[in-house]
Amino acid sequence: MAEEERALLGDDGGDGGGGVGGSAGPPRALPAVCDPRRLPHRLLVLALMCFLGFGSYFCYDNPASLQTQVQRDMKVNTAQFMALYAWYSWPNVVLCFFGGFLIDRVFGVRLGTVIFSIFVCVGQVVFALGALFNTFWLMEVGRFIFGIGGESLAVAQNTYAVSWFKGKELNLVFGLQLSMARIGSTVNMNIMGWIYSRVQHLLGYAGPSTLGLALLIGGVTCLFSLSCALILAYLDRRAEKLLCKEQGKTGEVIKLTDVKDFSLSLWLIFVICVCYYAAVFPFIGLGKVFFIEKFRFSPQEASAINSIVYIISAPMSPVFGLLVDKVGKNIIWVLCAVVTTLASHIMLAFTFWNPWIAMCLLGVAYSLLACALWPMVAFVVPEHQLGTAYGL
Repeated sequence: MAEEERALLGDDGGDGGGGVGGSAGPPRALPAVCDPRRLPHRLLVLALMCFLGFGSYFCYDNPASLQTQVQRDMKVNTAQFMALYAWYSWPNVVLCFFGGFLIDRVFGVRLGTVIFSIFVCVGQVVFALGALFNTFWLMEVGRFIFGIGGESLAVAQNTYAVSWFKGKELNLVFGLQLSMARIGSTVNMNIMGWIYSRVQHLLGYAGPSTLGLALLIGGVTCLFSLSCALILAYLDRRAEKLLCKEQGKTGEVIKLTDVKDFSLSLWLIFVICVCYYAAVFPFIGLGKVFFIEKFRFSPQEASAINSIVYIISAPMSPVFGLLVDKVGKNIIWVLCAVVTTLASHIMLAFTFWNPWIAMCLLGVAYSLLACALWPMVAFVVPEHQLGTAYGL
């Protein structure tokens, strides 16, 4: 590390004269991919940031992609099935805030990211074991554990982004992170059914064992994201030492009482986030059954249209992020996204128009809102409060 520091700072490593005794001369500059100030290294870090949430988002919608199989194999009704999402959400009413506080005050972003990634892995394994042993309450416990890590991991991901990228870069970075998250969701929607059928073919029957093994296979993505968290923690620690980031910190630390001093603008961002996501994610969770019953789609067609929101947001998120970077006016873009989402829900609820139109609009709106809304948090709170703010 000392040699890397000298290379980064351009230290000549000798007495300045290169005289008698044969000085080794100045060390070679770090390769671009190893220099935290250079674009190739920052792109590597960005890739790892994006993959942090891949496993979490892939496994979050495992129940939606296997809704028919879960209800049949575990013998549960729709209300019990939706409890799998409720158990994920309940801990985050409180724990996501404390997760952000722990990142800011206790663990730091590096250790916090690794810890929350472990929670995601453990939760997915317990969820799969619940299916494997035909124990639905154990599946609910697994989703609860998964929820403890899932949203807090997203908070850590956002905190990393603000730490490495500043100003107008931030909209594009958030767009790329969202894009990778949606790729994870899209792959889940389109591959978990196939994985289930392959496991069923190997075992020769369908049932809880088939479901459990399919979920365990899906959990491999969580291990991949955990490995990205470990690598990213090393690179971030290395960059902090090489660039002497500690010297630039104010020394301020977040206190729980600081929450009451958050600005009205920040609280309005929170309200928009809660109301908007409540209109999108629960609908996608039950969307497959909705399209089968109202529009008489086949299960395959219903899965395809239900995943179109994620399919669209994957390529469009970085595009919209770049657009918002260039134009600015985040509030106007958020307003456009909300109005477009409202229009798509009205079309789905009160008309029998081709639902592909409404779902494509929803995908575009969701991408636009995420790219414009999330970076606004970093504009209205100081850096030492970012984890807590993103947690809220």
